[in-house]
Amino acid sequence: MKTIQVYDPAMCCSSGVCGVDVDQALVSFSADVDWAKQNGVQIARFNLSSEPMAFADTQIVSKFLERSGAEALPLILVDGEIALAGRYPTRSEIIHWAGITDPVIEKASSNCCSGGKCC
Repeated sequence: MKTIQVYDPAMCCSSGVCGVDVDQALVSFSADVDWAKQNGVQIARFNLSSEPMAFADTQIVSKFLERSGAEALPLILVDGEIALAGRYPTRSEIIHWAGITDPVIEKASSNCCSGGKCC
């Protein structure tokens, strides 16, 4: 299975889902990360404020920061290669990168009748 690494901008906590003004994109992404882990996806997150060495020690991330700056985070790597930058991925993107199927989508598609038409 593929490995997904998320390099988050500096945040007050590891998930970013804290404080009084929580970004809904972070709430959704945190839920998607939990879901992905429950479905066997190897996904790790690194917070710039609490784990700066993870950024400095990973050459592709370090070069990205030199070129684009911390404002361009989050940075998503899939098997060590840049897959996305500047926003958090959707669950569909995580599913695609990990090569898994979403049980909800799979169940919905299996409910279709023959002839390509759904009941």
